[in-house]
Amino acid sequence: MNSPAPSRSAYLDSPRPLAFAHRGGAYHPEIEGLENTLAAFAHAVDLGYTYLETDVHVTSDGVLLAFHDTVLDRVTDRTGRISDTTYAEVQQALIGGRERVPTLAELFDAFPDARFNIDLKSAGAVEALAAFVEERDAWGRLLVGSFSARRMTAFRRRTRGRVATSAHPLEVAAFVLSPSARLARWLTRGRPVALQVPHRQGRLLVASAGLVRRARAAGVQVHVWTIDDPIEMNTLLDRGVDGIMTDRTDILRDVLRARGQWNGPAEGRMEGEA
Repeated sequence: MNSPAPSRSAYLDSPRPLAFAHRGGAYHPEIEGLENTLAAFAHAVDLGYTYLETDVHVTSDGVLLAFHDTVLDRVTDRTGRISDTTYAEVQQALIGGRERVPTLAELFDAFPDARFNIDLKSAGAVEALAAFVEERDAWGRLLVGSFSARRMTAFRRRTRGRVATSAHPLEVAAFVLSPSARLARWLTRGRPVALQVPHRQGRLLVASAGLVRRARAAGVQVHVWTIDDPIEMNTLLDRGVDGIMTDRTDILRDVLRARGQWNGPAEGRMEGEA
């Protein structure tokens, strides 16, 4: 008999602020051009990151891939829509001329101590990801988000609320526009455990001090994406955000270390070390 799933808040039980390696740290100079590959994620883990951000699509034959785009064209040497391509065909594509597109299973197996922030990029990935979590008993290892309210609702229904999820755009709007944490929590029915938002959207300051206060009062974390500038990182950390996603894993780690807020493993190597 399977053991009961852990609390969905277990994913966020690490000391804050959380540092997320966005697509493995897509623009770190040592791995630029290798986003969402085993090499990129291994690089982030080597730096001391334990929270890894990725995206998922599903192939035409049902294999769950860690890949951002709908098509292979931008980052690989092949073309075609993921949803129209078999896993065997995807395996012929190379990212940066040398790295295969990994499956989510490969990432989970390669980094057993990591936690994954996963963006549902397609409707077909909803069922595949829910089944993956059940098969792996991985309830506490991931937080799932989506820009699609429909996909997010379907995933929550399918997993019966046992997986930590971030707010979809309508739920974010409830927190941004509500005058109180109580109203925002009521409007979102307590479903999201985190708001994952940009710092700004056009002229609108999204990750404001007021949003951070309301979210905290409602027991919800605020994670901001995708921040690569050290001044902006410090501004957000001073504001009290709970996590930052970055493509420049080196810069965020340096900023957090300088502030005495780096929570990664002590053995993560410093730049320039052997």
